[in-house]
Amino acid sequence: MPRGVSHCGSVGVVKTETMRVIERDEPLELESGKRLGPIDVAYETYGKLNEAGDNAVLICHALSGNAHVAGVNSPEDKKTGWWDVMVGPGKGIDTNKYFVICSNFLGGCSGTTGPSSINPQTQKPYGLDFPIITIADMVKVQKLLLDKLGIKKLLSVIGGSIGGMQVLQWAIAYPDFVKSAIAVATAAHLGAQSIAFDAVGRNAILADPNFAAGQYPQGKGPDVGLAIARMIGHITYLSEQGMRAKFGRELRGAESYSYDFNSEFAVETYLDYQGQSFVERFDADSYLYITKASDYFDLQKDYGSLEKAFAKTKSRFLIISFASDWLYTPAQSKAMVDALAAVGKDVSYCDIASPYGHDAFLLEPEVLGKFLCCFLQATFKPGDEQQACSCYARNIRQIGQFEQAHRARVDYERIGSLIEPESSVLDVGCGDGQLLVNLVRDKNIKGSGIEIDQELVLDCVCRHLPIIQQNVEQGLRFYGDKSFDYVILSQTLQTVKEPEKVFKELLRVGRKVIVSFPNFAHWRCRAQLFFTGKAPLTKQLPCEWHNSPNIHFLSLKDFDQFCDKLGVKVEKKIPLGKAKIAPVRFAPNLLAEQVIYVTSKD
Repeated sequence: MPRGVSHCGSVGVVKTETMRVIERDEPLELESGKRLGPIDVAYETYGKLNEAGDNAVLICHALSGNAHVAGVNSPEDKKTGWWDVMVGPGKGIDTNKYFVICSNFLGGCSGTTGPSSINPQTQKPYGLDFPIITIADMVKVQKLLLDKLGIKKLLSVIGGSIGGMQVLQWAIAYPDFVKSAIAVATAAHLGAQSIAFDAVGRNAILADPNFAAGQYPQGKGPDVGLAIARMIGHITYLSEQGMRAKFGRELRGAESYSYDFNSEFAVETYLDYQGQSFVERFDADSYLYITKASDYFDLQKDYGSLEKAFAKTKSRFLIISFASDWLYTPAQSKAMVDALAAVGKDVSYCDIASPYGHDAFLLEPEVLGKFLCCFLQATFKPGDEQQACSCYARNIRQIGQFEQAHRARVDYERIGSLIEPESSVLDVGCGDGQLLVNLVRDKNIKGSGIEIDQELVLDCVCRHLPIIQQNVEQGLRFYGDKSFDYVILSQTLQTVKEPEKVFKELLRVGRKVIVSFPNFAHWRCRAQLFFTGKAPLTKQLPCEWHNSPNIHFLSLKDFDQFCDKLGVKVEKKIPLGKAKIAPVRFAPNLLAEQVIYVTSKD
């Protein structure tokens, strides 16, 4: 291994292979109607395909990526693959478990046929004679490669940014081929602002005097235009927060202003470097074609709606966004999640907190790696919970008093007894998913969860549970009326700001709504308040007034009146003590520590 490259978890030296997938005399018909042939594809593989052939993972790269996703291409190579932090033995995408394939996509400039390839009709580079391509064309060529490699199915297809667009296209175009789809920091279509940035970048290239209508000689191309395009693009990959922390207004190599137009701020010299290094490894024509392909990608336009686009997919989905990404925004990811949930697909979602903007999918290997590792393992071996939860060296979290009280509850067992086998269940505020896991195991229910805490979302992903990171206060509009047989809100009602709004939404989504909450009228609470004159502090309510998540202090009588006011039918009311699942029958408003309600509304 070369100096500077870690031996730990490396795939080592890997050779980039090339395979012809389309011959000249049988050209591929593209979405534009044009035909293209021959087509060669550059690719790399890591790990081994197992005997069952069910451990293949395809990684789709972004605009400036290539097939070299991990390891090095020679012992002297000091630069590892573009996602080496994520791909390798024991990493997020573990090559000890999975057979990983990554190919340079159609239109690229790293071995796959693109505008810099030789046009067989002219024996010169295609240049602008290369036909316009789309994301769907890229995926079609990837499928041809996998067919040649003898891959019969994919455990998962994974990609970020433009790679994420390919992931979505894979799931839609080949529903029986793709078991799971992991789309990171991507969108079902670009917004106007993103298209505008692409257009400015393309115009910078087209306006360069060395562009020569796309037929520039090697080494004398539109370097200035391509560098500017890269500088513009790179700004969109970062966040304002990240740029401020990394550069601020720092000057590079000087203590005072030079009062000229040379680059002197640290951020200027950084962008100069990014532009120059990009010119040395990328082709300007490819930049034009790839950005145009991403601009054209629009699932809503192609299918009429996102719901229709995803209607025939069969994959499990994991959608990941990053909170500071303003190029492919969390709202765009959420729109895809909403559409998938609306048509009943197995979808999980998390918006990862990161200051790195769009580039976070390359710069957050630890957090993103845990999500990828857990989701892949849970998809590959869904019954192996212990293995799923221990992968990627996950640390056991130290949980606080409130969460300990929240977990150690007798209401779980009682709620479980109320659920009919084979039912559909939504657990709102599901925590680590333990209740749903119990119900899946004991009642064979179809379970989904809603949770806001990122670590708890990860716990659910590890447990093969469809989990959407969502604040219930924002509603559940992505679920249709009566989408679930049961909706559960366990020990959470007292913590939400607008309980009436939340409760009405749960009644809309579920045929029956099961609610549990602590009884603040319990005699211990009353006694503490009466004799000490202070807010109650009990094992059931372990937090003091200033650090308690509870903002409503309701009793059984309060909730009875609440249901009566809303015209809600109370089908069952089960007051519970501290440790017994048998109901409290005498003076429940005084003696019950908590209560479970089963409610419904037509």
